[in-house]
Amino acid sequence: MAKKSKKQQPGGTPATVALTAAGTAYTVHAYDHDPSHPSYGEEAAEAMGVSPDRVFKTLVADVDGTLTVAVVPVAGQLDLKALAAAVGGKRATMADPTLAERTTGYVRGGISPLGQRKKLPTVLDASASAHPTICVSAGRRGLEVELAPEDLQKLTEAVLAPIGRA
Repeated sequence: MAKKSKKQQPGGTPATVALTAAGTAYTVHAYDHDPSHPSYGEEAAEAMGVSPDRVFKTLVADVDGTLTVAVVPVAGQLDLKALAAAVGGKRATMADPTLAERTTGYVRGGISPLGQRKKLPTVLDASASAHPTICVSAGRRGLEVELAPEDLQKLTEAVLAPIGRA
């Protein structure tokens, strides 16, 4: 049986606990996750009826030996060269999924940029600022939080940079 953190509220995730503790305005969107869907992010956009350019996926990459979080629209892909450049690195590769899960405290398809077990450098795709609100994982498959991109950037201390590509 998993240990419960004292900070975790019943039914909450570390992401929603962090948002509540910071006094940040957010909306939770829950949907039934379909394990056979080929894309976690596209499934979230479809289930919520939200444009895929407003739903962002959280990816963990290795930039010159440092795990780094990239938050990009589900409609596109992460540009690894642009991610490395955004944090002053030379080379980026996708992190080992098991290491990403262990470091963030979340499972693949449910990794949130918020409330991670270990604080990692974070880069938010610049396209986020074109929207009044965006959606990111709330820390579980089938659970998203909607918030202002400025709030996400502030809470994660993210660099805003063009790291996504269509």
